[in-house]
Amino acid sequence: MKKILIITIALMASFSAGAQQLYNMSFDTWYKDGGVWCLYPAKAGDDFRVWDSVNRGVKMLGVCLAEPEYEHVAVPGNGKAAVKLSSHKFAGGYIPANLFTGRYVRTVKLSGIEMYNGVPFTGRPVSLSGYYHYAPGTIDCVKDPYKSKKGQQDNAYIEIALYTWDEPLHMITTDGPAPDPEKDPKLVGRAVLRITKATDGYVHFEMPIQYRSAAVPTYIGISITPSAWGEFLTGSSKSVLYVDELKFNY
Repeated sequence: MKKILIITIALMASFSAGAQQLYNMSFDTWYKDGGVWCLYPAKAGDDFRVWDSVNRGVKMLGVCLAEPEYEHVAVPGNGKAAVKLSSHKFAGGYIPANLFTGRYVRTVKLSGIEMYNGVPFTGRPVSLSGYYHYAPGTIDCVKDPYKSKKGQQDNAYIEIALYTWDEPLHMITTDGPAPDPEKDPKLVGRAVLRITKATDGYVHFEMPIQYRSAAVPTYIGISITPSAWGEFLTGSSKSVLYVDELKFNY
């Protein structure tokens, strides 16, 4: 608990009260650690490790599911970057790209992961905004209960959820589907954006957060993927989603 409090204070230190943002929401800061792209500086402490992916788990396959994009960005400028999320198919199965707030722990049984979902956050923003560019592929990898989606166009998905958790949510995806946020008694507010069409370059988006209570949240979970059914190992190995310049609006 002491460590959680230290991280919370560090994350909030550089923001004014009531207008909290997360570290590296512009996706400009990257570090390559042993061939693995990370969204924090070299030798960064826990307070800067807000975003994670399964990049470490797929290193042996020679691919990166989340990587920096320096040329194709929503807001040009010195040192600017976006995040590029690309799903992949390999001999043993399908790996959907996913960027999330929390910590990747390990890959489980090739197709699953162990992770901690959520990072400390006490703001109550009105919405989340930013830019995305989506290039969906045709669904070529399917599993129950979505086998009927083969040959259809993939969808992308962005979700934000605020909770009054005491600690991050420990998850092992091979144990079953992720818990439904709407059934979590500690849910404070949530917003979901499903992207169903390809875009011609970046488009601006804004996701109004629907609050369920007046409570002050303690944790936030954000998940971004180019393959909305990826949790069920269903999606396209060709789908690519670029995201840039996220911001909480108050």
